Amino acid sequence: QVQVEESGGGLVQAGDSVMLSCVVSGRRTFDNYAMGWFRQAPGKEREERECVATINYSGDTTYYTDSVTVRFTISRDNDKNTVYLQMNDVNPGDTDVYYCIGGPFGGTTADVYVDWGRGTQITVSS
Repeated sequence: QVQVEESGGGLVQAGDSVMLSCVVSGRRTFDNYAMGWFRQAPGKEREERECVATINYSGDTTYYTDSVTVRFTISRDNDKNTVYLQMNDVNPGDTDVYYCIGGPFGGTTADVYVDWGRGTQITVSS
């Protein structure tokens, strides 16, 4: 059974840096999977989750939504079955639940991913 576990969330102040980590267990093909981070704002439905960043299986191709480009960096360590999201200069608009996701195909829509974590809350105070 595949398990996806995020960590690193919490309450931070605007301008701070935060690193989210995601460890995937039970997925022997992790190094063949695209990984990424989605976020869901309070009151929004699952289908409205926003793709924040994605990274391909080898780590040499990444995607960022416009609002986080330059500030966030996604990376992965296939030896550790782990993906990271370095968040710099966070602002209150980054307040959301962040989900780690994985799947055999990359993309920016939620339904292409098969592995989902339970999410970790990031709250940014002004």
